[in-house]
Amino acid sequence: MFKLGSLCTALVGVTVIAFFVIRMAPGDPVMMRIGERGADPQQYSEAFHRLGLDRPLIQQYAVFVSHAVHGDFGISVASGREVASELLDRWPATIELGLAALLVALFVGIPAGTVAAVRRGTFLDQVLTAASLVGSSTPSFWLGLLLILVFSVTLNLAPVSGRLDTAFDVAKVTGFMTVDTLLPASRAQYGLLAFYSALRHLLLPTLTIAAIPIAVFSRLTRASMVEVLSEDYIRAARAWGLPATRILWVHALRNALLPVITVLGLYFLNVAVAGAILTEMIFGWPGIGSYIVSSINARDYPVIQGSIVVVGTLVVLTNAVVDALCRLADPRLR
Repeated sequence: MFKLGSLCTALVGVTVIAFFVIRMAPGDPVMMRIGERGADPQQYSEAFHRLGLDRPLIQQYAVFVSHAVHGDFGISVASGREVASELLDRWPATIELGLAALLVALFVGIPAGTVAAVRRGTFLDQVLTAASLVGSSTPSFWLGLLLILVFSVTLNLAPVSGRLDTAFDVAKVTGFMTVDTLLPASRAQYGLLAFYSALRHLLLPTLTIAAIPIAVFSRLTRASMVEVLSEDYIRAARAWGLPATRILWVHALRNALLPVITVLGLYFLNVAVAGAILTEMIFGWPGIGSYIVSSINARDYPVIQGSIVVVGTLVVLTNAVVDALCRLADPRLR
């Protein structure tokens, strides 16, 4: 009951931040819409009233919350489309990129941290530790530009921007390009060429975003594994003659992954939203990150509010899921 109450309180706090903080920022959404030149007072007042900005803030907030509960975030000032519809159009691109980066981070970071812990103090451990330090301290925008320079400009191995070559006209069914290009209609027309194109477009943004999570997961796994491998139950398992691989991958790694699970959800959101903002701008990726940036520049209140509410709700719900996963992985927490 306490967790449900704190969950609701957090969600209310998200709506307050989404509504009031954006109104403290400089800029006039009405002027951004009608233009600063040639806008007479009558036209300005009509647009001000049409956007509902002439109402008291508390009334505006109440209307915003009542509509947001039903998934209605209003109409975009810039495009004139429903914000919920635009968010649904763009989220699959960001989630696809975030999931790809997170999978790369997990499949590279956890084994690297495990190997570094088992080979602690060796040259391999020093190399992996140094690589994780470099990865965690490398700015994503610099790494993205470097990857473009090397793999796109110099080697011509990967495209610079977009999600698919213009030669392919693939219908958006799920919104995930790597999935849509494998559907029967696409495969009948293009075979696997469209799928390979989607993978090539996904490669560089994925590596750009995955660099920091790889380093974080590697260092967390190493530190946790070093601690777990010195526990009494690991020594007891060795004394019982259990295979070394079973001790390492079943008994030690399961308990060592608790810190990784704890940060996994938050890093997914960081990868899928915060980390994706700069990356999407660099690679021209049509996801939620570039959408938020363009909306901030246009002072598009409904889009910014809707984006903050959706992202904030995902953060709150992800924390709840991570807590449940930790309890599932460690019976002591139950």
